[in-house]
Amino acid sequence: MPARLLPLLTEVPQSGEILGARLGVGRVTVNTLARRLAEDGVPVVVTRGGYALAPGTPAPQLVPVRGTFGQAMRYCGTVGSTQDEARVWADDPQAPAPHGAVVVAERQTAGRGRRGRSWNTTHGTLVLSVLLHGPLPLPELSLMPLAAGVALQAACGVGGLKWPNDLLAPDGRKLAGILLEADLRGEEARRAVLGIGVNVGAAPEGAACLCEFRPELTRAGLLACILAELERWLAAPPAAVLEAWRAANVTLGRDVRVSTPRGLLSGTALDLDPQGGLLIRTPEGTTVTAHAGDVQLVGTLAPSPPSQEDTP
Repeated sequence: MPARLLPLLTEVPQSGEILGARLGVGRVTVNTLARRLAEDGVPVVVTRGGYALAPGTPAPQLVPVRGTFGQAMRYCGTVGSTQDEARVWADDPQAPAPHGAVVVAERQTAGRGRRGRSWNTTHGTLVLSVLLHGPLPLPELSLMPLAAGVALQAACGVGGLKWPNDLLAPDGRKLAGILLEADLRGEEARRAVLGIGVNVGAAPEGAACLCEFRPELTRAGLLACILAELERWLAAPPAAVLEAWRAANVTLGRDVRVSTPRGLLSGTALDLDPQGGLLIRTPEGTTVTAHAGDVQLVGTLAPSPPSQEDTP
């Protein structure tokens, strides 16, 4: 029932009488529905003028979508995980989510980052998942986090990319993170879900928020920019993605320690291979490739504290 009210709310207050007439209910019921939305995490603002959404709320009616991505969008207050919500929507037998469908949420109770870590969210965070239908060949999948990073940096307009999936603020604090989950079948994936979390107006301790650098950006405006840039860069040629990532990175040329499934790699980050793997020159002078792992930049301006790895 509260979901019926949500699409009617805008940033301009509307009276209970007007909203009730549109829903076919009374003012008291409108107030009850608004209260339930707020309890679920939706930033409903109640004033003498009526009911509205907080400015910049990333609800579909407030997001100026410019392309295919986001034309199908679900905005929720509290969910377990936007990644899981996207999958459930994709498997809906009556109305399955199309390619480029987006799930946005205010809060996650079971959000996750890479390698099963928790993905904490707070008010002021933009958390979304984008559904990507396949088939998606493995070489294409391997470049997706890098393409998403390029898109994210372009949309935020600040910071640098840490391989393979983080956006850092100019002072080295974590600003945003990316999570790609794919349903693999042999040498390809039938679909993938791309998750992004950006600290826009608030951030966990030790992290950065975008408002420190781009105070004019709202979550709704940023979401529109992210979706447009994602659509652009996920379709870009691999060479263009690699060139753009190199131009925006803060990893290459630095000493790094990379935690991989096979153990710890230490050395100097040299470059990317054609599949997006990180080439590392070890202290012994050999060059090895990390295809996945968690990177710690050695000697950065502000090394990320351990808790930082568990948040967007």
